[in-house]
Amino acid sequence: MRWTAKPAGSVLLALAWMTNGAAQAGCPAWPPARARQELLGLRDRLAAWNHAYRVDGRSPVSDAVYDQSLAQYRAWRDCFPSQAPAELPHLADASGRVRAPVVQTGLAKLPDAAAVRAWMAARGGRDLWIQPKADGVAVTLLYEHGKLREAVSRGDGTRGSDWTAAARRIAAVPDFLPNAPPRVVLQGELVWHLPGHVQARDGGDNARSRVAGALARTTLDDATAAHIGLFVWDWPSGPSAMRDRLAGLRAMGLTASAALTEPVANLAEATAWRERWYRQGLPFAADGVVLRQGTRPAAGTWKAAPPDWAVAWKYPAAQALATVRAVEFRTGRSGRVSVVLVLDPVQLGDHRVRRVSAGSLARWRRLDVRPGDRVGLSLAGLTIPRLDGVAWHPARRGPLPQPPARHGPMDCWRYTRDCQAQFLARLDWLGGHHGLDLDGVGEGTWQRLLDAGKLNGLLDWLALDAAELAQVDGIGPARAVAIASSFAVARRAGFQRWLAALAPPPMGDASAPDWATLVSRSEAQWQAQPRIGAVRAHRLHAFFRHPEVMALAARLHEVGVAGF
Repeated sequence: MRWTAKPAGSVLLALAWMTNGAAQAGCPAWPPARARQELLGLRDRLAAWNHAYRVDGRSPVSDAVYDQSLAQYRAWRDCFPSQAPAELPHLADASGRVRAPVVQTGLAKLPDAAAVRAWMAARGGRDLWIQPKADGVAVTLLYEHGKLREAVSRGDGTRGSDWTAAARRIAAVPDFLPNAPPRVVLQGELVWHLPGHVQARDGGDNARSRVAGALARTTLDDATAAHIGLFVWDWPSGPSAMRDRLAGLRAMGLTASAALTEPVANLAEATAWRERWYRQGLPFAADGVVLRQGTRPAAGTWKAAPPDWAVAWKYPAAQALATVRAVEFRTGRSGRVSVVLVLDPVQLGDHRVRRVSAGSLARWRRLDVRPGDRVGLSLAGLTIPRLDGVAWHPARRGPLPQPPARHGPMDCWRYTRDCQAQFLARLDWLGGHHGLDLDGVGEGTWQRLLDAGKLNGLLDWLALDAAELAQVDGIGPARAVAIASSFAVARRAGFQRWLAALAPPPMGDASAPDWATLVSRSEAQWQAQPRIGAVRAHRLHAFFRHPEVMALAARLHEVGVAGF
């Protein structure tokens, strides 16, 4: 849950310098006008996110990216107090028309185990409880004489929207509570039902947005309502003791909710439950845990601000906010250009991320990513950094980096200045595991040979001996002998390995014993081969008849490579 109220004391200090590099140590070297401009730009972005989340029920960015952006904003305010704008605005239009029976307080977030230990110690480690922090939309339910009378959205904590009609269509929200006192107020989360959901594996799964989107519709249909569950995390009007409240929830039929509140006496127990709910199945997404004191002030005294008797301890961020340091372009052997973002290092799960792929040129241009931009990252398959999108641009942006000249799949068989990247990619493929698998020869070796002027064509290295290699900067006599040995082994490689090294279009099962057979095939004959259609047949025919490729084949024939 997001909350714009300012946490007090150590919680604010921890939030302002939280993990993942959202707030870098030190302050930017900005003149006052630039500082004011950047602060206003980020403040407006945060306000827009708040409005979307609290008023429209949408999440333009994840909670992790929001929290880290907010931490950055507060850090900049501390750096430039004279230029700092006013605090984030209170969302008057989030209040709705219905006054909640009991105020929803929101939660302050503790950044780490040390802060959790301190919070628990300050309360003597007694009468403390832990729950999953359900990732859904908050709701307050009012029951009178057991009958559901009202369902109110969170809104601004005091007033919200009337969700009663939608709640009556959700089977997980009881229309009647047996054994209930005359008046019952429950607070909880409407969640997207996800049987066996494992947060460590599945992440948030866009669960909150699905619930929020469903409730934003004019009419909630039965099929969608069936996917929405309810987790009751508090009974504000209930007994003063937590055990009595849990017993009352069970008596009213809310057993599943009551089963997810456990007593804890110390950090070790809290950590154990947090890990268990993170790595084992729950019926809904949860982005952390909530620690509560069993006894707390009377509900009539609650305020729409984070209390000191309940806090959140979130899971490791599923997303990280990173600053783009540079944009790099990589050209493949076919001429396709991909984009890589160089980042200020950030921690994401167990990974320290310094680079992330932005994909194709088209995607990079669509995202309009430049140095200085803040981007959201997540892990694909729990291991591979993934660019989720641009979180926000700085107020002042540098020029758009210019990508290299583009070439086609049949270009750059020889070295030219415009072709350097693609030509190097062809060499890297040829010598790599896809091709000849040259021992001890990688991109760095090819680059040294290029810099030394030893390579103008793709196969010029075949003429290099150990003595000539030893003259190249960065290649000593011993390594020159090893490289020359790898080159000699390549000359004896079989036809199929050399064919793969030249990287024709995918041939499927259309094998051939020698080069002459491949060159002689017409487009129709190529298309007659298994799993080769008209487009690929045309590409294969063009490849084997291309003058540069035919020249390479002739060179291989001259040096005695089998099959050529």
